[in-house]
Formats: sequence, C-alpha cells, structure tokens
Amino acid sequence: MNTLQITGILAILGSVIYAIGDVLLLAGRINIDEYPKLKPFLKLLSDAEKMAVLSSQRMMWGALIGVFTTPLILAGFWQVYQGLEGANETLRFITGILFAVATIIGTFVHGTFFYMGEYVKALNDVNEKSQQVIADMIARHRKVLIITYAPLLILIIIASILFSILAGTGTTHFPTWMAAVNPVTLTIAWMLLKKIFPQFVRDATEGAGFNIAYFVFFVCTTFTLWSFQ
Repeated sequence: MNTLQITGILAILGSVIYAIGDVLLLAGRINIDEYPKLKPFLKLLSDAEKMAVLSSQRMMWGALIGVFTTPLILAGFWQVYQGLEGANETLRFITGILFAVATIIGTFVHGTFFYMGEYVKALNDVNEKSQQVIADMIARHRKVLIITYAPLLILIIIASILFSILAGTGTTHFPTWMAAVNPVTLTIAWMLLKKIFPQFVRDATEGAGFNIAYFVFFVCTTFTLWSFQ
C-alpha cells in the first residue's frame, strides 16, 4: 500500500470520526417549554438552546475527538495536493495551503462548541438575576465564532474553486469529472439530499454535514488516486 492510499484511508477515517464529534456536540432535540429560563434568550442562542439537553461529558468527547482527529484530515489534504501534481504549481500550492489553514482554524471552531454548550447549560441553571452575566459571555463567544467562521468558510470556498479548476484542466492525476467534486459542492448536495431522508436520519446527523461532505470527497480522491504510484 503506497502513501497516497494510506493518507486517503486515514482521511476517510478522520472525517467519519470528526462527524461523530459533530453529532455528539450538536445533535440534540429540545422541548423549549421544558426550559422556560432559556425562552427570553432564544434569539441570542440561535438554535444553540438544544445543547442544554446534552451532558457535559458527551460534549467534551465530541469536542476532543474532533480536535485530535485533525491530523488525519490534514493527511487527506496532503493527498489532494499530491494528486494535483501537473497543474500550475503556484495555484496547486495555494490550494493545498488554503485547505490546510482552513482545517486548522476549523479545529478551534469545533472545540469551542463545548464551551458554548456549557454556557447554555449554565444559562438554564443559574437564577434569573445571574442570567445576564452568562448571556453576555455567550454574546462574546458568538463574536469569536463569527470572527473564526468567516475566514474558515472563505478559505474553503476559494480552495474548493481552485481544486475544481485545476482538476478540470486534465493535467493532474485526477479525472476531469473530479472538477464537480469538492467540499463545497458536496456540502450543498448533502443539504439538499438530507431533506428527503426520514426525520430520525436528519436528527442523527445534525451538525455533521460538512464532515459528511469531507468523507465523500476523500472517498472520491482516494478512489481516483488508488492506482497512482
């Protein structure tokens, strides 16, 4: 088994584990009537209120397995970089760097959801007089998420576009049809496809869409590069 095959398999495994981490962190259902203390803050929480039903231990493991799985995702993007050999070297390098930087930033974003969950649980647990202190902490946390999420998404979009352009030239080790397969197009496809799935499937994969897209992406890159030495 060669290096590209090994890194591809590692990336596939990593995206599955990362998706499990997303589910542990975010896949919760809440009856808001059972949490009256959260009702005044629903606009601030913006769907984060569902984290109140999740145990701290579950969220902790959800955050940690994503963080420690990041090297496997980076291995996958190293494979992608190697597969783009033959394309414009500058654009190939930029594509690889953007994917890598986005992955590193994404690790921080993923890990901080644990703290958001803890804030939400605290908001529900403290008395009404103390809630504003927690609400202010959540507001600051949201600012941090926005500051990190924005460049993360921009980098992924740019890197995905560049990947598709380079794969579409026919000069790389990828077949030209791979121009249609990148993390952004696969995420959009997942968002559309999951609407036809039963509710229990949608609930079970809540929050994992991006890493499901990564899973399919790395399956495709590994499959298409399998015979390449």
